[in-house]
Amino acid sequence: MTSTFKLKFKNIVKSYIKPILSPRVYSKMHAIYHYKNKINKRKMIQQLQKDFINHPHISINKSERQVLLKQLDVINDNVECPHTLDQILAYITHILCLPSDTRGVVVEAGCFKGGSSSKFSLAADHMNRTFLIFDSFQGIPNNEEAHDVNIFGGSVGFVKGDYSGSLNEVRDNITQFGKVDCCEFVPGWFDDTLPHFNKAIDCIYLDVDLVSSTKTCLKYLYPLLRPGGSLFSQDGHLPLVLELLDNDQFWEDEIGCTKPQMIGLGNNKLVQIIKANIE
Repeated sequence: MTSTFKLKFKNIVKSYIKPILSPRVYSKMHAIYHYKNKINKRKMIQQLQKDFINHPHISINKSERQVLLKQLDVINDNVECPHTLDQILAYITHILCLPSDTRGVVVEAGCFKGGSSSKFSLAADHMNRTFLIFDSFQGIPNNEEAHDVNIFGGSVGFVKGDYSGSLNEVRDNITQFGKVDCCEFVPGWFDDTLPHFNKAIDCIYLDVDLVSSTKTCLKYLYPLLRPGGSLFSQDGHLPLVLELLDNDQFWEDEIGCTKPQMIGLGNNKLVQIIKANIE
């Protein structure tokens, strides 16, 4: 059963079944559901960790992988992290599998308090890569985007200042829990900073929430991504972002290529966009 189906089923239960059950019966059902969900989540995390440790192509040894997983737990305990282990490990694994004959930078756009940045910096440091972090460090900009419900049925809305973390706060968190020496910080609104950026990129992680911000990041970062490289968007649960990613005309007119291969589009919060080797 997919996570998307589970969330939709949960919303159906709340909307249609709860009203016809007595509070006592619903309370018991609710407790059983959360207990099973907790057990399943624990099993999923254990499987993700096992798969990461046994991955055949990661460039660090198993002992180093185990240490890295423990470091991720420490970051979770000390920094607010609105992401899941599968999302983080997808990008970390990608970084740790980068070809040795490429020397592009590793990029993150949208870092909040620096939890994800701290985690990604650990992998970038292992690979001796420069890790660039783009963020306003003022939260989400003023916008009028009509977000309402995500693909899982949850409510969505972004107002000015949401998900704000100052540059000092982010830098301090990475210094304490990650590897700050490999990091470069690019503060400012994407519309102001990205047009002036021109370094070759090996991989990209977007967590920018707004479709306007996603569009700007794709417009200026995707052309710099090496052929065969991947861009990950953590905003695949947002219908407005999905509409943009699935828009052939956008890719042809704004990016100058045909719509690339995408994994997870319309099903997962994390979407992997794979740039063709020849475009």
